[in-house]
Amino acid sequence: MTQLAKKRPEFRNINALTDLPSYRLPAAGIVSILHRISGLIMFLLLPLIVWMFDTSVSSEISFAKFSAAFNVGLGFVPAVLVKVVVLGLIWAYLHHLIAGVRHVYMDVCHAVTKEFGKSSAVFTLVVSLGLTAALGAKLFGLY
Repeated sequence: MTQLAKKRPEFRNINALTDLPSYRLPAAGIVSILHRISGLIMFLLLPLIVWMFDTSVSSEISFAKFSAAFNVGLGFVPAVLVKVVVLGLIWAYLHHLIAGVRHVYMDVCHAVTKEFGKSSAVFTLVVSLGLTAALGAKLFGLY
């Protein structure tokens, strides 16, 4: 008797509510999606970035206004929310930078192996989150 090959499941229509929670995305896929999300966050927060830069370098008075946004808040926005938004911006910048360097390195060196993709993706996640935690601790006055 011949042994029949085990039939693999075939998915044609993916249901977001039933299929996606059980789908395991590899680390490289997570980094790729987060790279796009971080780029979108930086694009959407570009007016805030321009305001922060302009306010911090215009004059001593505007720098005091900039510092006050982190100490007492900005209008009706509390200081904690300003810091959380800036922390998100810090993460977006760091992740986008490190993931971008990873992609450029893979393109230049033709390092397109499954093992390197996984290890570099994990490195990207660890370094970007570690640097974000360190800068976040500084932002929230822990050191």
